[in-house]
Amino acid sequence: MTAPAPAHAPAAALAEAAREALPALTEDLRRLVHLDTPSDDKALLDAGLDAIRGWLRERLGDPDEETRHDGGAHGDVLEVLYRGTGPGTGGTVLVVCHYDTVWPAGTPEEWPFSVDADGRATGPGLFDMKTGLAQAVWAVALLDRLGLERPAVRFLINGDEEIGSPASRAHIERADEDARATFICEASHHGALKTSRKGVGLFEVEVTGVEAHAGLDPDAGASAVHALAELVPVIAGAGDRARGTTLNVGLISGGTGRNVVAGRALCGIDVRVAEPGEMARVDAVLSGLTATDPRVKVTVTGAWNRPPMVPTPASRRVFALARRVGAELGVTVEEVGVGGASDGNFVSALGRPVLDGLGAVGDGAHARHEHILLDRVPERTALTAGLLHALAADDGAGGA
Repeated sequence: MTAPAPAHAPAAALAEAAREALPALTEDLRRLVHLDTPSDDKALLDAGLDAIRGWLRERLGDPDEETRHDGGAHGDVLEVLYRGTGPGTGGTVLVVCHYDTVWPAGTPEEWPFSVDADGRATGPGLFDMKTGLAQAVWAVALLDRLGLERPAVRFLINGDEEIGSPASRAHIERADEDARATFICEASHHGALKTSRKGVGLFEVEVTGVEAHAGLDPDAGASAVHALAELVPVIAGAGDRARGTTLNVGLISGGTGRNVVAGRALCGIDVRVAEPGEMARVDAVLSGLTATDPRVKVTVTGAWNRPPMVPTPASRRVFALARRVGAELGVTVEEVGVGGASDGNFVSALGRPVLDGLGAVGDGAHARHEHILLDRVPERTALTAGLLHALAADDGAGGA
């Protein structure tokens, strides 16, 4: 056990401890990356979460509370609580991390964890977001080793984030109810914390027409493909770049043959909105879609997967505290808004304080060039630890 750090120098002590921990932390990254946890494989997700549960105990000991929530067809959710330390616990901080990845089964075997000569570490899911999980756990471990006060920490580790968190959303929202702040340990944006994110809607437009022979009797048909071709510009044109709204028609299918007037066609739409009010406007556009041919029927299905993450005054206070902690560590903490969504969107929509992007510095999420900058891992770990320590004492940060 390391001797307690002097009360006047927690930042320096945390920075040094994080640097010393890098070799062990690197081996933990290798261990986590080699857990094969694709979002669509329940058996692999279960095995991966079993391993993560054991690793968590190795690093932090037995939790004070533990629940494993059944994810049904999706990955289970592991929820563990470690009580606060010191005379003032500062309430509870919820730390949300996901262990599922977008990579298909078998990817870690043919693309194992590695570190190149420039200190870039690669591997499936390393940037998004297994490094964030490792850093968060080590942040708590370092505080406890150094005898530095921290709040109670509730880890919520879910296995369905990459597919919209259908099984874990309710657990995240419930676990956040008594949280002083929520940390989302998704990857950073080149080191910047993510204080705003766009909301996401996933919709499908199905067009039903009338089939006919394209040569013998074309007028007897009503082409669903032609009708959909008319609707696509309307859908895409509903975007408003000035407001941060985009509608992307990313998938199209339809028809049965070149010589058949198509009886069915459909398209898949990804919608991103920065402002909550845009959700209702987009809903109105999609529900009002009609074909010029009255014989053609248009049906819209789908829903909003995540509302926008808009900074609240409480979230702004937590970010300000992160900047102060960063300054003590000699790190400039910047903020950014991004188009991608995370589980932080759910928390923000409830008006509760959330800070996102506390994870890795690197690039290549969901791509073969996915990597992290290994030498930035100690800095990010110390930042999370320092923020937890500051929250234990700072009565002005957090709060709804």
